[in-house]
Amino acid sequence: MPHSAPDTAKSEADTETQWLSPEELTAWRSFSRMVAKLQWALECQLQRSAGLSFVEYHALAMLSERPNHTMRMSELADLTNASLSRLSHLMKRLEQRELVRREPDPANGRFTNAILTEHGHASLVAAAPGHVAAVRELVIDALTPAQLRQFGAGAERIIQRIDGSTGGC
Repeated sequence: MPHSAPDTAKSEADTETQWLSPEELTAWRSFSRMVAKLQWALECQLQRSAGLSFVEYHALAMLSERPNHTMRMSELADLTNASLSRLSHLMKRLEQRELVRREPDPANGRFTNAILTEHGHASLVAAAPGHVAAVRELVIDALTPAQLRQFGAGAERIIQRIDGSTGGC
C-alpha cells in the first residue's frame, strides 16, 4: 500500500487522502525499518544467548517486576501485546520449560494468574545482562541524552494514539 500519492491520475479517494510528503515518507520508512530491524536484532541476541524469544523474555520480565512474580493472564496479555490465546500458547511453552506456572486467581477463580518460577527468575537474571547490553549498544548509546528523552516522549505519544485508536486488530 503506497504512503505517497501514486503517479497515476488522481481518483476521488486521492482527493480525500492526505498523502505523506517526501520528508514524512522518508521518516516513516526509516522508523518502520528501525522497528523491524531492532526487534529482529533483539530476538536474535536473546535466542543466541538465552534460548528465549523476545516475547518470552518480555513476559518473564513483566512477571519479575510484580509482587510475588504474579500477574493475571489478561493483564500480561495486554502488556505483551498478545491475545489471550497467543499468550496461553506462550505460557504453555514456558510451563513445559518450568519457567512459569499458571494457577487460578485466589481472589477471583474466573481469572488465571501467571507466576514466574524460581527457575524462570534465574533464567531471566542470566539473560538480562546480554539483553541490556544489546539495548544499550543498539539504542541508548546511539542517542544523546536529549535525543533519548525526545525519542521516549515521541514513542509515548505514539503509544497513546495506538491505545486510543479504534483501528486495531
